[in-house]
Amino acid sequence: MNWKIFKKSTGKTKAPKSKTREWVDAIVFAVVVSTAIRGLLFSAYAIPSGSMEGTQFAGDYLFVSKISYGPRMAITPVAFPFTEPTVYGVKTYWEGWQLPYFRLPGLGSVKKQDIVVFNKPEEANQNIPIDERTTLIKRCQATPGDVLTIKDGQVYINGKAAPNAPKAQTSYTVVTNGTDINPQILNDFHITIVQQSAANTYEMIIPTEHLATLKSYSNIKSITPFIVYAGVYDPAIFPHNEKFKWNVDNYGPIILPKKGWTVALNDSTLTLYRRAIEVYENNKVTVNGTDIFINGKKTGAYTFKMNYYWMMGDNRHDSLDSRFWGYVPEDHIIGKAMLTWFSTDSTASVFNKVRWNRLMKPIK
Repeated sequence: MNWKIFKKSTGKTKAPKSKTREWVDAIVFAVVVSTAIRGLLFSAYAIPSGSMEGTQFAGDYLFVSKISYGPRMAITPVAFPFTEPTVYGVKTYWEGWQLPYFRLPGLGSVKKQDIVVFNKPEEANQNIPIDERTTLIKRCQATPGDVLTIKDGQVYINGKAAPNAPKAQTSYTVVTNGTDINPQILNDFHITIVQQSAANTYEMIIPTEHLATLKSYSNIKSITPFIVYAGVYDPAIFPHNEKFKWNVDNYGPIILPKKGWTVALNDSTLTLYRRAIEVYENNKVTVNGTDIFINGKKTGAYTFKMNYYWMMGDNRHDSLDSRFWGYVPEDHIIGKAMLTWFSTDSTASVFNKVRWNRLMKPIK
């Protein structure tokens, strides 16, 4: 049977697309699909610094899963796709239209020891939209409701020692017999000299796997962990208040805010949580003597609207992280680092720039 008799004939034939139109359609389709994948499933990021050195290296290129924690919808929807927030000092987004924070359901939530990519909370004071802030990568040490403490460089969560990353790095005091260490050894072992305090005394960041070998050299007299002692106040450390005499190696205890948790407000707790209440949850906080006002109303407590996380680099003495700028709000979370798909070494020669052993390497 000829079903064509039931079709209405218009007497017109559809003009074929020109080659230019076909190319335009193909490009538009590719941009739409890739933007959807990048926004909802995963994105590629590069590591610019050594804060995760040992686990991840500067020059690593990562695939980051957004579906793991739920894709965060664009807060600044008008932006050039596949570009940095600024190019040659020019913004690639329009901040005149900003949407409220919203996240689609994901496969799970952020867990302790996950390696997470997120926007830098410190830039909240710079009037930059959340999704256009600098991206960072760190390991999650504490999740909402946890009590975090650091004692002599060891992280404790709820009173129990947290597992250290298999290739975590920290710094050591190295004392020699006066003979210089061969620079080639420093290069081959990826050792960084932080400072030299005396003719034969150095602070060095040493990868754990090379520690025993370095100790065996005849010109090495001793290698001991470099620890900033408890009670030594570092003004760069969050919450930047001398009543909390904390530093990079001895910190806390501090409770991570959890959505729905009500904290009693006093001089101490306001010091710890004011940034979260005022900056991340958009409240106006004022203090008059011993009275605390939130949005003009006197109060003695506050209930948090979001979950907060504690992120730290695996390279503990070369990482600007939550110890310096505090909690990471849930609306700053981008996704979970899953795979190192490419890696280059900027310090290597032309023929050795690609780190072939890191290509398509799962992240853990």
